[in-house]
Amino acid sequence: MSVPVTAQAALSCFPWRRIDAGSAMIVVANPCHSTLSSSGRAVAFISRIPCYPILARSFKIGSSSTSSSPFELSPPPIDHDLLEEITGDGATVSEAGIIETFGNDDEALDAFDNGVVVSDLSHFGRIRVSGDDRIQFLHNQSTANFECLQQGQGCDTVFVTPTARTIDISHAWNMKNSVLLMVSPQTCSSITQMFNKYIFFADKVEVEDITKKTSLFILAGPQSNQVIESLNVGNLVGQPYGTHHHYTVNGMPLTIGVGSIISEEGYTLLMSPAAAGTVWKSLLSQGALPMGSNAWERLRVVQGRPAPGMELTDEFNVLEAGLWNSISLNKGCYKGQETVSRLITYDGVKQTKPAL
Repeated sequence: MSVPVTAQAALSCFPWRRIDAGSAMIVVANPCHSTLSSSGRAVAFISRIPCYPILARSFKIGSSSTSSSPFELSPPPIDHDLLEEITGDGATVSEAGIIETFGNDDEALDAFDNGVVVSDLSHFGRIRVSGDDRIQFLHNQSTANFECLQQGQGCDTVFVTPTARTIDISHAWNMKNSVLLMVSPQTCSSITQMFNKYIFFADKVEVEDITKKTSLFILAGPQSNQVIESLNVGNLVGQPYGTHHHYTVNGMPLTIGVGSIISEEGYTLLMSPAAAGTVWKSLLSQGALPMGSNAWERLRVVQGRPAPGMELTDEFNVLEAGLWNSISLNKGCYKGQETVSRLITYDGVKQTKPAL
């Protein structure tokens, strides 16, 4: 199967290649994807866990190789020169290096509903948790059932206080040798410090803030699947939320996951800063409209995605914040679990935060 000539021409300098390869398709019932509906009942999802062959520079599917080792995120710190390039194109960038607007906020919001947008969320936090005890550690520190996550799967999880007040909601990817957590910009440092506080001497857990070592893009909108297919990584289309695969761009690592943080639709792209310019140009060449952080914030509110310091405050617990789908009821003890259980058992949710 080949990508159309037009896509090949647009991406001639963009050699995508899958690293982990194979040919089997396994269908399993994954209890980890059991979530809660608003009524409190668990809903189970069936996961399809595929392995795909290598994608070569010619954009044709090549031979499979089951001996290829899965990708592990450890890119070197490289200057993020994408901002300089985007500023030259007319974007407004804050002193903190956040792309505020491309002067097209209304058009970008319309494209989210009817087309496709790409937003640079590199100012969001990325925390890498590694070590042999990482799964058990995160299982005890947050609301999701990390023990059910298989390699290549992902989920949303919530970090809460002992009284179930919400610190932040995070999107997690379970990789071969680590778990990657994507968190809000204002909580990355405090969550990292909180982790280090709860790591005991015998725990085999290491925590690293890799925000400055990576770049993060979001691709969203009803036409995002078409863009992904045009880049010859369409094997992600239709996969469960949180599923992620690893590729290389010009020899540099790139991970693409299903879901756009703000929605279960769309895609999240994590890469080395050195690859960010190439990836950004390629997404724009396939029709994605750039969206700045001002429009993203408006979209976040409309979509009902709560944020720390805004909707996530000490006045609301995790259930009142509407984060039911990020809570597991069939896992063991975790911080805040007793409060959450009492709220559910005795119907203690007295207020909610609905989306607009």
